[in-house]
Parts: sequence; structure tokens; C-alpha cells
Amino acid sequence: MRTVCGLARRAQTLLGRHRAGSAPVAPVRPLAGGRSPLVTDQLGEQRRGGARLDQVDGTTCGSAVLVALAAWADPAETAGLDGTTGVAVGAGIGTTVGFGARFDARQKQVHKESTRFWPQAIGTSPWGMVAWLRRHAPGAGPYRVRLVDDMSGADVADALAEAGAALTAGRPVPLLVGTFVPRHYCMALGRDGTGWRVYEPSSGQVRALDLDVIRNRKPAPVLGFDRLHALLLPT
Repeated sequence: MRTVCGLARRAQTLLGRHRAGSAPVAPVRPLAGGRSPLVTDQLGEQRRGGARLDQVDGTTCGSAVLVALAAWADPAETAGLDGTTGVAVGAGIGTTVGFGARFDARQKQVHKESTRFWPQAIGTSPWGMVAWLRRHAPGAGPYRVRLVDDMSGADVADALAEAGAALTAGRPVPLLVGTFVPRHYCMALGRDGTGWRVYEPSSGQVRALDLDVIRNRKPAPVLGFDRLHALLLPT
């Protein structure tokens, strides 16, 4: 059975807006160097300032990904989370005591900002994610939503190729996974042999992802859920 996003992608294909397996992978623009990531591509638990870099609650996986992506794009984001004097990532957050408290508060702020037209209780929509990046993290460059029909081998192959091109250019790629409905965000950080290294925010870990488990709809041990719904791709 196709997922909600898979059905939408299938409709796009049938309407001729997107043709799986027919379009070449678009080149991805590398951004200027000098970035210092909050979440590294080293496998295992991610910690900073004595705190684990995990999502603050069950609805902020997308917010944790956005904070990590914003910190990758702008050193001021990381400096604000670190509590550097004179730097604040948001109203009142720069004065919050302790890195862990600032990281949690920042996620809650980003969650509110990215769900202006969406119920916060069900997380963040992929379009809300893209809009937040455009408004609040322009240094990351523009992103777009790429729905995935994971019942179509050709569409999955195209999606993985597009994401791979972004990772080769040094651009992180947020992933939306779930069951029949979308449930959880993770973020691919880079290549790892034939697979990727992926930040999984519920555990605060970077994990190795074999791409065959995506093709076979079995990535739950790594990503938490088995169905790939969408990618956020840099343009």
C-alpha cells in the first residue's frame, strides 16, 4: 500500500508534473566553506556542553533537525546555543543557563515558528520546514520538498540519486519517514561507503544507513520507521 505522500507523488507523476526515472539529477550548488557543525558526521551519540543533542519532546524531531541545519549554515546559531557573550539565537534564549536548556528552548521556539499554519501537536509539515529555512536560515540555501513514492523502485532510485548529489556537494538532506502517514524527521549528513550517515534526533545519534533498507522499506532499526515519505533537497 502506498503512503499518503506516496499517493501524492503518484498523482504528480500521473499528471505529468514529475516523471520518475526520466529526469537527470540536477546539479547542486556547493556553499562557501567555514561551516562548523553542531551535529558531526561521526557515528554514535552526539553531545555538546554536557548535553545529548536529541529532540526535546515527541513533536520536535523536525525542530531538532532545523536547529542542526541552521547551526551548520551559520556559526552564530552555534555561538548562541553555546551562550557566547553578546550572541543570542532567539529572544531570551541566549540568557538561558546551560547548553542543554538553550538547545531545548531553541527547539521549542523553532517548532512554534515553523508551525504558524499547522497544528503543533502533530509536528512540522515539510513545507513548514522549507519555509522556516528560507526565513530564518538563508545561509543554508533554498530547499524544496521532494515527495517520494516508496512503492516505485524508479522513484526511490531518483530520490536517492538526488539526495546523493546533495550530499556529495556537502549539503545535508532532511528525511521524512513514517508509517502510512509521515511521523519522523532525520537528516542525512554525508556518504558512508555505499550508504549515508544520518542524524536521528530521538536518540541524539548519528547512524550508518545502508540504502538497501530504504529500497526494501525496512529502515526502522536506523530511522525509527520503515516508509520514506519525502526529502528536503537543496536547490
